Amino acid sequence: MLKPKVPTMPQPTGRITPPAVLEPTSVVQHHSPSPVPLAVPTAAARPTVQLTPGAVIALVGGATAVVLVVGAVLVSMLLAVAITGASVAICALVIRSLMASDNRHR
Repeated sequence: MLKPKVPTMPQPTGRITPPAVLEPTSVVQHHSPSPVPLAVPTAAARPTVQLTPGAVIALVGGATAVVLVVGAVLVSMLLAVAITGASVAICALVIRSLMASDNRHR
């Protein structure tokens, strides 16, 4: 009763195609002359990134702005969590007080 039954398919369904016949092929190797190395142009002897004083000031200003924005977002999220926690605590105290006063008056 609890033995699994494996389904059997007596006849295949769908389209049946005969197997393809593969014929052996020969491999022919062609010998080509060795490639000639190309001349690599030499790069100029200057630094890749040139920082001007204006670029440095812009970079520092941008980094400062990013730090201030991320800090403001994190502080506001922390403040939201603190306010939510305080609100839930006050609600719990009010409900507890109401339930306690209801039990005393009965």
